[in-house]
Amino acid sequence: MLTSLKISNYALIDQLAMQPSSGLSTITGETGAGKSIMLGAVGLLLGNRADTKILFHEDKKCIVEGVFDISSYGLQDYFEALELDYEDTCIIRREISPNGKSRSFVNDTPILLEPLKTLGEKLMDVHSQHDTLLLGEGDLQLKLVDAYARTSTERTTFQQAYLEFKKTKKALAELTQKAEALKKEYDFNQFQLEELGTIALIAGEQEQLESSQEILENAEEIKLKINEVLSLFNEEQYGVLQGMGQIHSSLHGLERLAQAFGTYRARFNEAWIELKDLAESLKDEDSRVEVDAEKLERTRERLSKIYQLQKKHGLQTVEELIELESQLADKVFQVHQVEEQLEETRQRHLQHEKAMLAAGEVLSSKRKACFPDFEKALEALLKDLGMENARVQFEGQGIEPHASGLDRMELLFSANKGMPLHPLKKVASGGEFSRLLFAIKYLMADKMALPTLIFDEIDSGISGEVALQMVRMMQEIAKNHQVICITHLPQVAAKGEVHFFVYKDHSAEKTMSKVKQLTVEERVQELAKMMAGSNPSVAAQASAKELLMN
Repeated sequence: MLTSLKISNYALIDQLAMQPSSGLSTITGETGAGKSIMLGAVGLLLGNRADTKILFHEDKKCIVEGVFDISSYGLQDYFEALELDYEDTCIIRREISPNGKSRSFVNDTPILLEPLKTLGEKLMDVHSQHDTLLLGEGDLQLKLVDAYARTSTERTTFQQAYLEFKKTKKALAELTQKAEALKKEYDFNQFQLEELGTIALIAGEQEQLESSQEILENAEEIKLKINEVLSLFNEEQYGVLQGMGQIHSSLHGLERLAQAFGTYRARFNEAWIELKDLAESLKDEDSRVEVDAEKLERTRERLSKIYQLQKKHGLQTVEELIELESQLADKVFQVHQVEEQLEETRQRHLQHEKAMLAAGEVLSSKRKACFPDFEKALEALLKDLGMENARVQFEGQGIEPHASGLDRMELLFSANKGMPLHPLKKVASGGEFSRLLFAIKYLMADKMALPTLIFDEIDSGISGEVALQMVRMMQEIAKNHQVICITHLPQVAAKGEVHFFVYKDHSAEKTMSKVKQLTVEERVQELAKMMAGSNPSVAAQASAKELLMN
């Protein structure tokens, strides 16, 4: 609900402030006095674009500020999504600088135009030609049917099922794409896996094979050298071990002569034991070293295969080849596994699709069930609004599932007797369209939360009993919703809880538009002028008083 509006330096407005009623407020004034200018300023609060041409003083900035009570609108989540501080009192301010720069604020926090526009739609509904065109759009017609049929429960159920359907549809598409990619690589991966599997690699074997190859390639010379060393050790007359035995005896004799030489004998014993052990080890090596051409060939062949695989895959070690083999095995396994996942996901998707379609059918049925009552109620209201022969008809067509259901709604309309029904986009004059939209909003007033409704001369082209019926409907709407009506009819103006008068002030060098809230006496005079001209008679004033009292 709009609690106050301030406009400064906009078009013909220097300074303007008004505080509309929470119910029905009416605004009157002469043609060109500035009523449409006020709506233009309100449009800035709703996110409309502006330029410096609207500045009253070209060297000052324009400021439009609206204060709203949003305590009953349930906008906490919306504010949180925009990272705005929520308060029950919301202040929207729009500034247009002389250099053309525009800034917007919600509770003193800067906001971009698009989110401001979205927020504005939740706070104010200006009944204009633009809104009339929107009535021709299927999405809005669907929302109207849902509001009239009270399908919130069914729609929520459908949307939850539709969300699960979309999730599994996306998962199925991604899994299918993954399966196709894996299948394309399957043959190549399988070939490489078999190639690596055939050789049966063992961690650490490359170093062992390379060492074995080195020994096998030099086996004859190695055995020759070992035997040369052993002969030097074991030669009976001049062998190292024979000489060592003699040294041992001499050192033992020294020790008997003097105990101090005992340490030398001990040290010698250690060396002698080590040399004897070395001789035994060399003897063992000699027995193990084989001159085996076939084994050498097998070793060379295996190393050659290992080197080829390393070069092929750009790797350096057997361990890296084993890791590659493991990765290839995983990919080959995934091809088989992904088929199982595909089937499982496909079945889950079909289940969610079935649940979604079932929920959609329930929603569609409830929508279509309200058509006769909705059509009857609209036609009755249009008749009261002076359109005796108007006919409306809702059509629901099944389409591909979308976020709002399985339907596309079309409102068909005919204003004249004997004329066929056509979609709204193709028929109806501006006045007819305007009254149809007003009738719809009247029906919706007790079925959905409506923002502040602003009617801009919606009563244009009507008078008498039709005008009275329209204002009675406005009063009914205003019991639960704030309504601001710009009117040229005294019958309508008289029913406002407050009455604002817009006028031009020529007292300064520059003409400006001003607005004031009329007292009871001022309302009588204004209503009398609206009925009888600038010099109303006593009878006109009496009629004006009667309008205010009834």
